[in-house]
Amino acid sequence: MGFVSKEQIERARCIHVLDYVLSHEKCSVKLVGSGYRHRDHPSLAINEDGWYWHSHQTGGKSALNYLIEVHGYGLVDAVCTLLEEEPASRSDRPQPNRQAKPIKPRTPHPPKEPKSFVKPTRNDNNDRAISYLQSRGIDIALIEDCIRRGDLYESRKYRNVTFIGRDEHGKARHASMRGTLGNFKGDADGSDKKYGFILPPQDPNSNAVAVFESPVDALSHQTMCKQGLIEPFGGWRLSLGGTSTSALEHFLALRSNITHCIICLDNDKAGNRAVEKFAGLPGITVERSLPAVGSDFNEMLQTLQRVERTQHRVRHNCVRSL
Repeated sequence: MGFVSKEQIERARCIHVLDYVLSHEKCSVKLVGSGYRHRDHPSLAINEDGWYWHSHQTGGKSALNYLIEVHGYGLVDAVCTLLEEEPASRSDRPQPNRQAKPIKPRTPHPPKEPKSFVKPTRNDNNDRAISYLQSRGIDIALIEDCIRRGDLYESRKYRNVTFIGRDEHGKARHASMRGTLGNFKGDADGSDKKYGFILPPQDPNSNAVAVFESPVDALSHQTMCKQGLIEPFGGWRLSLGGTSTSALEHFLALRSNITHCIICLDNDKAGNRAVEKFAGLPGITVERSLPAVGSDFNEMLQTLQRVERTQHRVRHNCVRSL
C-alpha cells in the first residue's frame, strides 16, 4: 500500500477549497451571492473563507479536508488527487523493472438526492429561545409578536431558536436556526434561501425595506427603534441569511411598491463588498446604513443598552445625592 509524506500532506493542505472547486468541480456548484452552493448538497456553502456544510455542522478552508469529509476520500487518495502525484512505496528497495501503478482515487460517494424542506419540530415551550433572545437585548414584546405569527419558535431537538421564511402563500419554505447554547448557526435541510425571515412594517404604505444578514440583526434594529436608541423606521425588515441578493430580489418581485432599500449588512469585508451587488438591482434606490458601534446591529444594540443603563444609574445617583 502506498503512502504520502508529511511534506506532501502540508502541500495538499495549503490548497484552498475554492481554488480546487473552481478548477475541478465548477459544474457542481452555482454562484449564490458572493460565494457558491453545491448543487448536490444545497446546504454546502463554499467561498473565499472556506467551506461549511450546514446540515453536517462541519467545514474548513482546505481542499484536503473537503475531499475527505464531503467526498469520502482517504488521506492518501485525497493528497494524491490534489497534488496529481503518485503515492510513494513503503519499500526502500529499488525496483527498476517494475513500473509503479498509480493508485486510483476512491470513488466519491454518490450524491444524495436533495431533501424536501421540513420545518424543525416545535418544542412544548419557547422558554430557552425567549431567554436567549432577551440576553441579546431583543425586546420581549417583539419576540412574542413573532411567536404569535408562527415565524419564531424553539425547536424540540437541540432547543434552537428557529426563524421561519414563508412564500407568497404563507407556506414555510426556509428555517434559519441559532443555537441557544454554543455558537451553532445553520439552515434546515431543504431551506430555500430566497424566502427570508420578514418583519412586517408598522406603516403598511411604506415603500422601503431594510435588509440584514440575520433575523437577530433585524430584531435588534426593530428593538433600537422601539426603545428610541435610533431614528424610527416604519418599513419592512428582511433577513437575507447572509449577503446574497436572492431573498431581496424575490421580495421585490412580489412588492412593486418597494422602491427604496436600506442596506444594513455587517460592517466587515463581506458586508461592504456586497453593497455593490445591491446597488445594481433595478427599480430601487439604495443607501448603506452601518452600525454606529460594533460590526453588526446586535452588537450596536447591546452596546447602546449598556450605555443607557450606565447613564440611568448616574442620573439616579445624582438625584439621590441631592
